[in-house]
Amino acid sequence: MSDHKPEQDLQQALDDVGAVNASAGARERALQAALTAFDEVQQEKNITDRQGFMQRCRQRVKSITPRLNIMASFQRKWLYTGMAAASVAALALMVTQQMPAPEAVSNEPAFAGEAKKAAEQRLGAEKHNQNALESAPARPSEQASGRADLSASQSKLAKHDADTMLEAEPELMEEIAPSAMQDSAIAAVQMAPAKEKLARDMPASPPQVARLAFAPTSVAPGAQASVVMSPDVIAPAPYTDVGRDDFEHVAESPVKRVFDAPVSTFSTDVDTASYSFVRRQLNQGVLPQKDAVRLEEMLNYFDYDYPKPEAQSEPFTTNIVVSDSPWAEGNKLMHIGIKGYQLSAAQKPKTNLVFLLDVSGSMDSPDKLPLVKQSMELLLSQLNPDDTVAIAVYAGAAGTVLAPTAAKDKQKILKALNQLSAGGSTAGAEGIKLAYALAAENFDKKAVNRVILATDGDFNVGITDRDELKGFVEREREKGIYLSVLGFGQGNYHDHLMQELAQNGNGVAAYIDTLSEAQKVLVTEATSALFPIAQDVKIQVEFNPATVAEYRLLGYETRALKREDFNNDKVDAGDIGAGHTVTAIYELTPVGGKTLMEATRYEQKATDAGPKSNEFALVKLRYKLPGEKTSKLISQVVQAENTANERTRVAAWVLQETQFATAVAGFAQLLKGSSYTGSWSYDDALALAQASKGEDHYGYRTEFVQLVRKAKMAKSL
Repeated sequence: MSDHKPEQDLQQALDDVGAVNASAGARERALQAALTAFDEVQQEKNITDRQGFMQRCRQRVKSITPRLNIMASFQRKWLYTGMAAASVAALALMVTQQMPAPEAVSNEPAFAGEAKKAAEQRLGAEKHNQNALESAPARPSEQASGRADLSASQSKLAKHDADTMLEAEPELMEEIAPSAMQDSAIAAVQMAPAKEKLARDMPASPPQVARLAFAPTSVAPGAQASVVMSPDVIAPAPYTDVGRDDFEHVAESPVKRVFDAPVSTFSTDVDTASYSFVRRQLNQGVLPQKDAVRLEEMLNYFDYDYPKPEAQSEPFTTNIVVSDSPWAEGNKLMHIGIKGYQLSAAQKPKTNLVFLLDVSGSMDSPDKLPLVKQSMELLLSQLNPDDTVAIAVYAGAAGTVLAPTAAKDKQKILKALNQLSAGGSTAGAEGIKLAYALAAENFDKKAVNRVILATDGDFNVGITDRDELKGFVEREREKGIYLSVLGFGQGNYHDHLMQELAQNGNGVAAYIDTLSEAQKVLVTEATSALFPIAQDVKIQVEFNPATVAEYRLLGYETRALKREDFNNDKVDAGDIGAGHTVTAIYELTPVGGKTLMEATRYEQKATDAGPKSNEFALVKLRYKLPGEKTSKLISQVVQAENTANERTRVAAWVLQETQFATAVAGFAQLLKGSSYTGSWSYDDALALAQASKGEDHYGYRTEFVQLVRKAKMAKSL
């Protein structure tokens, strides 16, 4: 490789020129020629940016020698070539350093800081080129002096550029990058909902200053100058789930002493969302978060073969079975089973439905909006021709897609459904108000008027105050318009809010993770979901201190009521639909058994004497028929012995149903990490479930057995 260097070419050119005593005019013409040549080179490169930062400040030197003119021409070309390279390097550095984490904010303006950086890069390039020139062989003193003067003047020019830019930042921004600034502002406005959502989810941090970072460099012909946005200016991107499923944390129901609290009161619950979500997690090979497991919803996912009531005027039968606890020796399990009256096709009232569909950006996933459309189509197949359907949607704003339309015009309804697509933020509260307005517009006092909300629950703009939303839903409930909620998706699933809305709207809350689940909820159990047969259903159990020392209710933590609420018909409680089954389980510690709490020194012990000494408890149930204001009471005494014993004849199917319910309840406690199951394990739950599956027409119980196996495998990972 040759040792030939560019500095040697420059030196040789200077030597060849020699010293010439030129006139002042010649020197001026030479300088202008050099500057003109420089401008032509820049024009050939299609450079539209100013030279350096401030073109108006370009240096004009009149009293230099011709040799210095030539040197200056060479040096300028080298200088700006070096500047371009340094600027490109600076731009690449700034791009690679754009980090999503919050940054500390400087006291100086953001743009001023970038300008100062660029100026420092320019000074560095000049120093590099100047050092290269100074490394050449020594020349006459006047040449060295000329170079030193030129270097000093160029350094002053660079410093002047930076200082002037800091002082005149607004004007310079307006002249240099107006389009870049406008594009950045538009991007910031378009991404405002995403920024708001990000701000809520990120921990508190110092405020950031939105800035545009750019280097004053040349660009290739036909190319556009690139704009580098800081982390707080978020570029548009498709919605992705971010692992923020929201479930309310509620402590497990504790053990209570009968002496301290002899009465237990709670509202019924027919929701099934928890089971479906747990199933989805287990099918993905992971254990669900503990707060996602609600034992009562795991229990009530299944239909138990309790005796059916015979008349709609008495819509319930209560079935109570006492058996041994499989996880606590000596304890008893008291099963309370309720079976609702099943309406015939002729008994079904007309329905006035409003589909309120979330079409925000968070619903842009195959298991969300596309599955919503398929689910609504399934529900349409269950409606009578004279039923009506309206469709409202919400994203950044709410709107009506379909006015109330007869179900017989199915193609029109399907066309409105199929044209929906996801995009925008989520103004859920505004959508709910619009849906209720549509339901009121077509309100029929003799019909079932219901809003069906399908969403992932991500209400991130508009009215998001839960108490305000709950209050609105409660007021509409009093007018006869109910609300049911269907949840979709995961990663950003807001279960807590949807549970509250459904509870206050006298509706069910279900989670749809597959089309099969949509078939179960909206086809197989459509009458249960749509047609209530009883409202404000409450259960109260009074335990006998002579026979029961301690008890605890399995699940129903969010449904607990005060003792006085049971007889207060103004207090809202759960509704039960046609054909619904409700199961609740109490675990009892009989007197004389192993208790978790000792008796106090001074409490008066109950006597065993008396006619009620053979009773465990009195179970009472209150309900209202649809449209009525006064509740009705059902009560039943529970004998202090196992339901199946040597003196009783209990059908095998009764024991089978209670044993399967026990397996489900035990499994839910294991998933939740209960402290009351002792050494009971997934293997025990699996064996009990397999032995008590019974007839399994739809395969739900077989699926449960597989879920227990998957939970066992996921625990070992």
